[in-house]
Amino acid sequence: MADPKGFMTIARQVAERRDPTQRVQDWDEVYPGSPGRAVLPIIRQQASRCMDCGIPFCHTGCPLGNLIPEWNDLIHRDLWREATDRLHATNNFPEFTGRLCPAPCETACVVGINRDPVTIKNVEVAIADKAWDDRRVIPVVPEWHTGKTVAVVGSGPAGLAAAQQLTRSGHTVVVYERADDIGGLLRYGIPEFKMEKKVVNRRLKQMRQEGTVFKPNTTIGVDITGEQLLDRFDAVVLAIGSTVARDLPIPGRELTGIHQAMEFLPQANKVAVGKKVEEQIVATGKHVVVIGGGDTGSDCIGTSLRQGAASVTQLEIMPTPSDGRPAGQPWPTYPMLFRVSTSHEEGEVDRVYSVSTTEFVGTEGRVSGLRLTEVAFTEGRFAPVEGTEREIPADLVLLAMGFVGPEKAGLVEELGVELDARGNIARDANFATNVPGVFVAGDAGRGQSLIVWAIAEGRSAANGVDAWLQGSSALPKPIRPTDGPLVV
Repeated sequence: MADPKGFMTIARQVAERRDPTQRVQDWDEVYPGSPGRAVLPIIRQQASRCMDCGIPFCHTGCPLGNLIPEWNDLIHRDLWREATDRLHATNNFPEFTGRLCPAPCETACVVGINRDPVTIKNVEVAIADKAWDDRRVIPVVPEWHTGKTVAVVGSGPAGLAAAQQLTRSGHTVVVYERADDIGGLLRYGIPEFKMEKKVVNRRLKQMRQEGTVFKPNTTIGVDITGEQLLDRFDAVVLAIGSTVARDLPIPGRELTGIHQAMEFLPQANKVAVGKKVEEQIVATGKHVVVIGGGDTGSDCIGTSLRQGAASVTQLEIMPTPSDGRPAGQPWPTYPMLFRVSTSHEEGEVDRVYSVSTTEFVGTEGRVSGLRLTEVAFTEGRFAPVEGTEREIPADLVLLAMGFVGPEKAGLVEELGVELDARGNIARDANFATNVPGVFVAGDAGRGQSLIVWAIAEGRSAANGVDAWLQGSSALPKPIRPTDGPLVV
């Protein structure tokens, strides 16, 4: 174990970020150099806070079952190579999760019952980034080839995890992506300031060297039909995500200047890496209103501030979260707390809770404001509070209210896969759909979720595909389709 008294004698300390007034001027990651490098000076000391609790609930908080106490002990003893091996034993892409995951492992940390939890996320990204810096991340080439072929549709974290696992098992894997580059939301949904795309590119280079084939600019259901896909491949993995955005169908929705977040963010990501976007949606000089209080909303805020918005307002229908754990969300569950993201630090952002937008107001066909009313949650629904109506200015409205499922037109309809009651693609305990040889992983089957769940789903679906092709599989299967966040 690490220092037996570390959790009592050492205070929690996280990686320092660059000054907000400086970082809002560029698109670089908010940490100096990288998150891993930023935390290196304190990482061994922070890892020593792991208390050898006997029953590591952090394992349960993490869908991947990351071997967290093991790498904490190894880092405490300065055994970086061994820590890298243990980290990659359960997670294909720790440099992604170390930057993007909200760390449910930390809220399940036993130290966190009555103290500040271990900085697990910081330790993870430090191990991953140092491994890349030291050139310890190398291709894992299969020893033999099975002669079986697998198509993975979608190149987000679930698709990439499934592809890497299956390639390493000796199958020939082709990943199809309809966008012009590989990475899914990692490429065009996550802003540069949260994860620079060179982080994605280096992992894709490793996967290519292992043998995975990538085909961007290919829409399955258009360029290649579902029937052709089944004819060409022995198995198919659908990792197409939950891409149908939740809309807000209220009066004035037809006005110009109202956009889904995933119309706005991909364009900004492309421009940040030097690509040209015709008629780009920009926040420059505009009063921006972001509807939705989650991570996507936060990404819209950080992007708007970097583009020079005149003002930014964030609306959320839920009440203001508490600073401490609510009584109904005890340890080790993931609590709904008032959190300040890196984007909220970077400018004056008016965060408004317990409000609902009732109408978009416009001038000459373009949005100019929103009519709001305060709401209260009573009798199982949000009800407007009389006398609280007001109007706020808005030149650009960004809808960041989540997603309701995968797109049905095209591939899903062509393949004839069944849907569950929520509109997601139904699958059995092995992640198989009702169509023989077709499997599903990630948000397309689970519904909108976290990157750590996507990677766990991709790894688990790879186990199901491998077993279907060969009769059995030695690949890990960290979760079942019915698994969900830890509750007590």
